[in-house]
Amino acid sequence: MDLMALLIQIVVGVIILAPVLWIAGRLLAGKDKARFIDAIWIVILGVVLGAVVGFFVNGIVAAIIMFVIWLGLIKHFFDCGWLKAFVIAVLAVIIFAVIIAVLALIGIGLLILF
Repeated sequence: MDLMALLIQIVVGVIILAPVLWIAGRLLAGKDKARFIDAIWIVILGVVLGAVVGFFVNGIVAAIIMFVIWLGLIKHFFDCGWLKAFVIAVLAVIIFAVIIAVLALIGIGLLILF
């Protein structure tokens, strides 16, 4: 594992994923359970555990393991059940897609790719 690449993934994840995850968590788990620091911890641990799992396992098995780990992190930090964690994850993806689409419409989407 390249430590610099891992640090970059963590920083980018915290900047991009944590706010989206926090918004989805606040909408579904409530503002008392879904704090921004919790979203940051979910992203940090998710990226680190993803790197570790990716080091040992590849392909669809790694994707399934990471999906369960991310759901477990959301469940733990946002204090909700498995189903609500799944819905929060889906909502976060939808919110992220909407944000990217809006940025693309105003011409900022290309900057994210480079």
